[in-house]
Amino acid sequence: MTTKHQLELTQVGIDFPTPKGPFTALRDVNLRINKGEFISLIGHSGCGKSTVLNIVAGLHQATTGGVILDNQEVNEPGPERAVVFQNHSLLPWLTAYKNVELAVKQTRNGRTKKEIKEWVEHNLELVHMSHAADKLPSEISGGMKQRVGIARALAMEPKVLLMDEPFGALDALTRAHLQDSVMEIHAELGNTVIMITHDVDEAVLLSDRIVMMTNGPAATIGEILSIELERPRNRIELADNAQYNHYRHEVLKFLYEKQRKVESVAAHRQKQSAVPKLAELKSDIA
Repeated sequence: MTTKHQLELTQVGIDFPTPKGPFTALRDVNLRINKGEFISLIGHSGCGKSTVLNIVAGLHQATTGGVILDNQEVNEPGPERAVVFQNHSLLPWLTAYKNVELAVKQTRNGRTKKEIKEWVEHNLELVHMSHAADKLPSEISGGMKQRVGIARALAMEPKVLLMDEPFGALDALTRAHLQDSVMEIHAELGNTVIMITHDVDEAVLLSDRIVMMTNGPAATIGEILSIELERPRNRIELADNAQYNHYRHEVLKFLYEKQRKVESVAAHRQKQSAVPKLAELKSDIA
C-alpha cells in the first residue's frame, strides 16, 4: 500500500546574494515525511539545517524546487507550521498563560472565551507548567521558559512542529527532562516534528529518522538513518542497547568523516597564517 506523504521537499536549493555573487547554501534537498514522523536534522555548523527549517516554515523562499504540505505549496509562514527556537522568544511583560493565550487568539478556530481558556490550560498542562501559569518569564527558569514556548507552539494546533535546537541552551539534566516531555507529547498528539540538533544521543533517542547533512556550501542530504527502536523509549535502558549504540555509531561515523575534512582545511589555513608570523619573528630577531 502506498503511503501518502504529508510533507515533501523536492529539489530544494537556495542562493543568498553576496558582494562576490550568489552563495549556494543548499542544493537538491529531497525529503518525504509521513504524518506523525519525528525527524531530526543533524550536521556540522553551516550545513544548512536551519535554512531547511526556515524554508519549511516559510521564512525563506527556495531558489529552486519547493515544499508541499498536504498538497499545498509552502510560500509564506502559516499557523499550520509552528516554530520553537533555541531562544524561547516569550514576551517578557506577559505571564506564561498570556503568552500561550496570545497564540491561541491568533488561531482562534471559532473558540469561545471559555474554550480558549480551557485550551490554554490544557497546553500548559501538557508541558507540566500549570503551576507557573501566572509567572512572568523573568520569574521562571530557562527550562520552564522553553516549556512555555513549546506549549505556545502546540496551542496553535500545527500540522508540523519545527524545533531549532530547542534544548541547546539548557543544562544536561533540564535537557533530559524536556526530551522526555517532548517524547510524551509526541506519543499523545501524534504530530509531525522536524527538529534540528547537534546532539547525537538526542537525535537517536527522539527520532524515527535522522537526516544527516553534508557540509556547505551547496549542502544537501548525505544519508538518512531509520531508527527502529520500540516506543516508548527509556534512556537508561537504551544505554546498553546494542541497536541504539549501532545507530549512535553510524551517526558519529558520518559526522566524523565530514569533520576530518573540516579540520584538515582549518589546519592548513592555520599553517598558512603562521608562515608570515614566523618570518616577522625571524626579522625581529635579526
